[in-house]
Amino acid sequence: MTDHVPHIVIVGGGFGGLAAAKALAKAPAHITLIDRNNHHVFQPLLYQVATSVLTPGQIGAPIREILAKKLTVTVILGEVTGVDKEQRRVLVNSVDREGVPIDYDYLVLATGVRHSYFGHDEFAQFAPGLKGLADAVAIRNKILQAFEQAEAEEDPTKHGDLLTFVLVGAGPTGVEMAGAIAVLVRNTLRSQFRRIDPTSARIILVDMAPRVLGTFPDRLSTKAEARLEKLGVEVRLGHGADKIDADGVIVAGERIASKTVIWTAGVAPSPAGKWLGAPTDRAGRVRVEGDCSVLGNPEIFVVGDTASHDQDGKPLPGVAQVAIQQGRYVGKLILRRVVDKPAPPPFRYFDKGNMAVVGKGFAIVQTGPFKLSGYFAWLAWAFVHIQFLALSSMRVSVFLQWIWTYFTGSRGSRLIVDHYGTSPAKTAPIAQAEPLVSRAVTTTTTSQDHAPLQPQNEHGNDTHIQAATTRP
Repeated sequence: MTDHVPHIVIVGGGFGGLAAAKALAKAPAHITLIDRNNHHVFQPLLYQVATSVLTPGQIGAPIREILAKKLTVTVILGEVTGVDKEQRRVLVNSVDREGVPIDYDYLVLATGVRHSYFGHDEFAQFAPGLKGLADAVAIRNKILQAFEQAEAEEDPTKHGDLLTFVLVGAGPTGVEMAGAIAVLVRNTLRSQFRRIDPTSARIILVDMAPRVLGTFPDRLSTKAEARLEKLGVEVRLGHGADKIDADGVIVAGERIASKTVIWTAGVAPSPAGKWLGAPTDRAGRVRVEGDCSVLGNPEIFVVGDTASHDQDGKPLPGVAQVAIQQGRYVGKLILRRVVDKPAPPPFRYFDKGNMAVVGKGFAIVQTGPFKLSGYFAWLAWAFVHIQFLALSSMRVSVFLQWIWTYFTGSRGSRLIVDHYGTSPAKTAPIAQAEPLVSRAVTTTTTSQDHAPLQPQNEHGNDTHIQAATTRP
């Protein structure tokens, strides 16, 4: 009779799941990693795909390729829909089957987060969020289409709505996106349209918090806000979005007319807590023990955004470094159990600090008592982000693209990739359309035709980028 070979199931191919899989790669066990996507995404740079700096393939890599040399790891494309703790199995929906049971001896849940509209799910259809590559491409389409629609629009009074971009949420993702859109219109698009002036676009950042980037010290937060305003972003704090519809946003009773609203405010954990019937915090994250296991189920571990883990009386933040360190810890702990070695001491997170980019050549950095802002902080941010990309080919590609964009303003991909029939150009009533070329000739003969349709903000727009140590 042969000895039983443990089966370790990891759910989620994000930062935590991959870290656990790599730590377990040499364990005498069968390891199965399940994810509903076939790729791992470097989420801190999603906004750069959404604003055409990078292509999806520069921040996303097939999970199979990342783990190709880990011969004990099997990758399954599927979506976990539940956990049967008594039978020790997870239920998986695959491409052509539902509820397929997969047994486990150890289970690691690294299922991440999803969008949260704080009880206003009706906002979702008008204000897309940014959590995956599909979201980033859809937002890129939406932003680029706004300029194309404005260029084709015969009525100048409609240009204002089309060229107003509202971002709801002034955390890292919102600050990054707001700044990146401003840099896009001022550095890349400004000379490429003939009937509109892209620099007349308004970028408005809204949040009910009293300051942007609330997790940073006040001094760095203030510098980030000033940098945004210098690049032309209108920062409106102290009020959230009361209503979002097809015509724009209502903030503090004022309607902001906009055809492009992007949700960068809240996230909610996966339903892992419901699957397990385990205690959760108010946000729905599973409360875990000191070794990241679930109370009463030492064979089940939860890491990353789905876990609520207190350290020194405070919950750990939802950043990539927490997920990576927890995933690595859990992998080593399970390995020790499998080979019958003593368990390591309880998990303890080592905070490497926060970084954020705010426009071209400017960043803010905090690590312990050390605080830095400016050009050298931006270089540090770029170095750290490149190091955390999953594949060496991605590091080279992103580095070269950043150098090219820095010196030329040219972006990696400004393609509008849409399903047939959904593009405004395909759905417009062609029979009633007036000739655009002849009208364009007459509308570009004077400089007044390019005058901003909204009061021009004298400040430039700036980019705040989330560090490789943080997740959007």
